[in-house]
Amino acid sequence: MSETHDGMDVGYVAKLACIDLTDEEKTLFQGQLDQVLHYVEQLNELDVSEVEPTAHAIPVFNVLRKDELGTSLNHDDVIANAPSAADGHVRVPKIIDQ
Repeated sequence: MSETHDGMDVGYVAKLACIDLTDEEKTLFQGQLDQVLHYVEQLNELDVSEVEPTAHAIPVFNVLRKDELGTSLNHDDVIANAPSAADGHVRVPKIIDQ
């Protein structure tokens, strides 16, 4: 598949993400990606010089609970219930492929 829109190629991105796509899916998704990128280009043409930069569209306040000391799980009980443990740590399966 040929690259479009400044080199943004669905086949290449799918390969990076380890996703196998059929030729039909590549064609479909490439068209959808091109539409999104075209829309973004239209947004880039808007004059936003009078718009104040913000991180959120509406004011956001910290709504987290107060950080207070409380009871926690007993370390020995956690290790005893772990499916796999070593040297006082819970062992988890490797999830990153190299």
